Amino acid sequence: MIRHKGILILNLAILLAGCTAYAPQPSENTAIVSLINQAEQYRSSGDFAAASTSLERALRIEPRNPQLWYQLAQVRIDQQHYRQAENLAQKSNTLSQNNPRLRRLNWLLISRARSLSGDQQGAENALRKASID
Repeated sequence: MIRHKGILILNLAILLAGCTAYAPQPSENTAIVSLINQAEQYRSSGDFAAASTSLERALRIEPRNPQLWYQLAQVRIDQQHYRQAENLAQKSNTLSQNNPRLRRLNWLLISRARSLSGDQQGAENALRKASID
């Protein structure tokens, strides 16, 4: 029972952390900036499919941009595609070796995805990695 309350509090903290906008590092590519802005508008209006499409287009232009992978992972959480969200956040982590803040955000997102899919132990493990990374 206590463990479940702890997970509930953890999920609330992660949810609140996810509510704060994550501003990606500015891209010098105006097409990327435009696609990110479109995706943010679609996501805020609840059109997750359109947000996903915009981010996927941006990734075709800049496939090694870890912020784009993170943002797409957020959309997958919104779509309740938790396994995909986890995989996309892991891809972002692979590409963001020199960005500890983004790596931490990815681990928090992975923890949330695991928790929402019922993997509480996996969620706790990811949360530990978020605090170490």
